Amino acid sequence: MGIIAYAFLANTRLTKNRPDDEHRFQVKYGSKDGELHPLWQDPFGLYTTLFVGINPERGFFVGADPVLHSPTKFFISVEFKEAHAAAIERFGWHAWERERQGADDPVEILAGGQPTAFLRYILFEREALGEDQGHRHLLADRSDRLLVPRNTRGGGQATRSAVPSAERLHTLSHEFAMTESEVLDLIASTPYVKKAVRGSVAEEHLVRVLARLPGATDVHRVPGDGEVDVSIRLDGGRPIGIQCKNVLRQRSRDGLARLDFQRTRAAKAEPCSRYYSPHDFDIVAACLHAVTEEWTFKFALPKTLDPHATCVGKLASNVRIDDRWSADVHQVLHLAG
Repeated sequence: MGIIAYAFLANTRLTKNRPDDEHRFQVKYGSKDGELHPLWQDPFGLYTTLFVGINPERGFFVGADPVLHSPTKFFISVEFKEAHAAAIERFGWHAWERERQGADDPVEILAGGQPTAFLRYILFEREALGEDQGHRHLLADRSDRLLVPRNTRGGGQATRSAVPSAERLHTLSHEFAMTESEVLDLIASTPYVKKAVRGSVAEEHLVRVLARLPGATDVHRVPGDGEVDVSIRLDGGRPIGIQCKNVLRQRSRDGLARLDFQRTRAAKAEPCSRYYSPHDFDIVAACLHAVTEEWTFKFALPKTLDPHATCVGKLASNVRIDDRWSADVHQVLHLAG
């Protein structure tokens, strides 16, 4: 297991028109050229990329999401508060939702620790690669979900178990000439593969929920990166398209689950393309796993959600799962149909 570290000096310095309790690290290698610089990721998953600020005086580090920050400009700053630094020093490891500069800025989870937590940080970034911010936060909170690569555990190669009969083999394990447990071990130990699988888990659980409904037919995941993740017909009607989104781990002040309801990237010429339209899909499904650690959902019609304040015809990105959302998917499907 190797690392590629984009490392920067983190400190606190009184700056005009900035809060007194603010810490930051500035992203810069060389001159301020105004260009966008991609952060390298190993396509084979052997190296883990870190995007990190280090405070050598107080002995802690703070890591930002290298996927969310790629590509990056030089001389941007990643800020955090003295309260976060104090929590790192008190607990040895701490993760939090970064304070946003603008109301529509994407949510970002920062994680920091003392030197004794640096291996945990590497394993965390390895596991959290490409995750939505809700599950990034969940992984940061739950160290028991971080897997140590097999070749770092010691003890040599894992012992192969006897291959079961062909009748008991899953088609994929038969194709790979591996036991089912070996296939699962391979997925768990390969970050890019696990990322792809985990990205489909919420959708697969949603398909299972929908398939149990009376009158449900043609329930399936929709391949590709379009707006619709899952499609269903109810009582022989038209296909109903559902967008599946994972909630953030941190609830709102009044205890409601939240969605950061926007695309990761926007077209340069059209900043409003980051936001969804009420016509992109028929229903939004909010997966509550990052909060409840259970694969449950709430559903809403896009037309009932708040409009964006400045992008006409688009939906607001800061969404709370309030009384406009229902766990009764059958009722919402009838309203959409």
